[in-house]
Amino acid sequence: MSNHRVKAKLGILTKKLSASLLIISTFTGIGIFGTSPSIANTGIDFIWDSSTNFKKLRYLQSSNERNDRATYYFFLRARDRKTDMLKVTIKVPEYFDADIKSKKLVFCKVKIGGYTSRTKCIEDIPSKIEVNNTQTSIDIYPESVIPVSRDTYALKMKIINPRKSGMFQFHAYAQPPGDVPISGYVGSWNIDIR
Repeated sequence: MSNHRVKAKLGILTKKLSASLLIISTFTGIGIFGTSPSIANTGIDFIWDSSTNFKKLRYLQSSNERNDRATYYFFLRARDRKTDMLKVTIKVPEYFDADIKSKKLVFCKVKIGGYTSRTKCIEDIPSKIEVNNTQTSIDIYPESVIPVSRDTYALKMKIINPRKSGMFQFHAYAQPPGDVPISGYVGSWNIDIR
């Protein structure tokens, strides 16, 4: 047989084998890579505010289990920021019953990780961080204005997750420098606790 015929037969055999594996994984409930479809990401995202102004922001959550120690990174990427930021306010849902302490919060310039690296703060931004008494608002006052740039910033928060499972929507607002102290909506993070 010539090399051309051998390659053609191998190509047909590979296609048939791939199709067979796909069919078997569909009927048995086991994915090709060994993951169950029930664990796989469904791609569904819940949005409370369905207006056209809703903007989904990225975040990282080290654990989504109830009562588990977790580290959160609420990212403010360059594409999320339209103006310089004099103040950042994060609205926390009333029913998010975790104990948020100012000393466990850090505002920093962050490097978002990937397959070969971890997400980490690369430079802490000197700022005053206040949590109100009802723990429904986190106010961040950087010492200097955060400029519009290609850098990514984040609020790093270390907490113990709430006792109850659920979905929680955090909203971010930024106040630009100027005479009128009005904060504008930046986006929202949808947090899931199981």
